[in-house]
Parts: sequence; C-alpha cells; structure tokens
Amino acid sequence: MTRGAKEPGKRVKTAKGRTASQVRWLERQLNDPYVRQAKADGYRSRAAYKLIELDEKFGLLKSATRVVDLGIAPGGWSQVVRARKPKAEVVGIDLLPVEPLEGVTIFQMDFMADEAPAALADALGGPPDLVMSDMAANTVGHKQTDHLRTMGLVEAAVWFATENLAPGGAFVAKVLAGGTDADLLALLKRNFATVKHAKPPASRKGSSEWYVIAQGFKGGA
Repeated sequence: MTRGAKEPGKRVKTAKGRTASQVRWLERQLNDPYVRQAKADGYRSRAAYKLIELDEKFGLLKSATRVVDLGIAPGGWSQVVRARKPKAEVVGIDLLPVEPLEGVTIFQMDFMADEAPAALADALGGPPDLVMSDMAANTVGHKQTDHLRTMGLVEAAVWFATENLAPGGAFVAKVLAGGTDADLLALLKRNFATVKHAKPPASRKGSSEWYVIAQGFKGGA
C-alpha cells in the first residue's frame, strides 16, 4: 500500500452518550493509514488490503475464474477480485446486508444453513478455483467460546472448499492466533499441495487474526 506523509494523531472528543471504548475505536479508525487509503482507493473496508497483500505473496488470484467469498460484508475482498480479475465470476454470502457490487452475485443468508452451499455452487455455474473466507463469529466476550465459534465457521469453510473446489484450486481463510487446529490442518494437508499461515501487514498488530492459505487442491481427500 502506498502511504503518504505521516499525519499527526487525531483525537476524538468524548461526546455525550459515547463510551470510552467507542472513543478509542474512533481514534484508531481516524489514525489508521489503511482506513484512509481504503477511502482514497474506493474500497469498502481496510480488509481489502489484507487480500491484496496475501495475493501479492501467494498469487491467489493469478488463475481465478470462479470465486466464492464467504462472509462478504461489506464487500472489500470481492472488490479486489473484480479489480484484479474483472472477468472472474464472483459469488458471496453473508448474514448482513451488502450493497450491490457490479459483477458479484450476493446472497444474504447464513452460510451454515443447509441450503447455502448448493445456492453458492449453483450461482457460480461451475466449480470455484478460489474459496476465500473472512468470516468471524460475533463475539460474546468469553475467549474460549469466541474461539470455538469462529473456528466452527473455518471448519465449515474448509469442508465447503474440499467438496466444491476445482482441481488445482486455492483456499484462504481467517483463523485465530495459534493458526488452524490440528484436525483441520491435517484435512487441509490431505487435500492441498501446500498449506501455510500468514499475517498480512494490514492485520493490526494487536489483532489475534491470522490467515491459512491452502493451494494446489488435489481433487478430494
């Protein structure tokens, strides 16, 4: 990401009805160079740069013609796909509403619903060569519970990828500190030629998020 000269830190005055944590969040947003760059580049979120950095390191989009975006909201990752591979078919899904994106089919539904995988596969018109997931469960404030809920989404994304990807395809997903658990890692290693973990520069230093990148899908366990 190209950054301009460093700007002085901005502070937010504590407004009536605004908590201290909300003030800290706003100050972090105002002082985040990726947030400013996202606005300048027209991306819907700073998360777009995580995919850009992962793509530059691993070449995820090099051969992408059909892409599934799990947890698409607000749409930053699909925007990157459309910018880098404008002819690619892209299908996304999220519980949250997402403003329309040109060239992207969007489902507002629960990925964990029984009918979701078939809906995504049908809309794509063929097997995807890239499945990407930036999904994370809503936190409840209990570290163990939050970890289990998010890793449950990762597990579902892995199974979707292994059941739908075209041979040679790739999978990328957000995981938490410590990476992918042993069983899922074994499943990925059985199904892909290479499996690696990475933390792109756009991930905040204090964040527990990492990404697992699996490439060279073998076509089945």
